[in-house]
Amino acid sequence: MGRVGLTTERLVLAGAELADEVGFEQVTVSELARRFDVKVASLYSHVKNSQDLKIRIALFALEELADRAADAVAGRAGKDALTAFANSYRDYAREHPGRSAAARLRLDPETAAASAGVRHAQMTRAILRGYDLAEPDQTHAVRLLGSFFHGYSSLELAGGFDHSLPGSEETWSRSLDALDALLRNWPEKSPTEA
Repeated sequence: MGRVGLTTERLVLAGAELADEVGFEQVTVSELARRFDVKVASLYSHVKNSQDLKIRIALFALEELADRAADAVAGRAGKDALTAFANSYRDYAREHPGRSAAARLRLDPETAAASAGVRHAQMTRAILRGYDLAEPDQTHAVRLLGSFFHGYSSLELAGGFDHSLPGSEETWSRSLDALDALLRNWPEKSPTEA
C-alpha cells in the first residue's frame, strides 16, 4: 500500500510539473520521492521505474495537448484552423517546456496506438481535409506540420531566434502563411516518384 495521499495520477502530475521546472530528461523516481519527502520504494507501488514514470508523463502531456488543440480548432477551418492548431502547440511548449518534450517521447507501437497521439494525427488530418490532399501526400503533410510545430517551438525555447531580426513572432506568422500556401499548392509527384 502506498503512502496515504499518493496516487499514480498525483505522481504523474508532479512529474509533469517537475519536467517543466528542470527538464524532462532530468525527471526520475528518486527526484520525485525527494519532492514528496518519501522513500523511493514508496513510489514503486505507483510506478515501476523512472522510464515508466516518463511514459506516463508523456501520455499525460499528449492528452493535455490534444484537449487544448481540440478546443482551439473547434468550429474553425482552413488557414484559421491551421493557425489555431499551430498556436496551441507553440503556446503549450512555452507554458510547459518539459511536458512538450515529454509529448515527443518515443513510445512502443502498442502504447502509441492507445495514446492521444492518435487524436493529434486525426485532428491534423481533419485540418488537412480543407486542403484536399490525398494519400500519401496527406501523411507527408501530417509529418511536415508536426515537425514544424515541435521543431520551431524547440528552437525558439532554446533561444535560437533571439539574436537576429526579424523577431520570432513575425517569423512564426510568416511561416504559417507559407505553410498555408504550400498546403493549398502541394506539389505534384516528381517523375521519379510516379
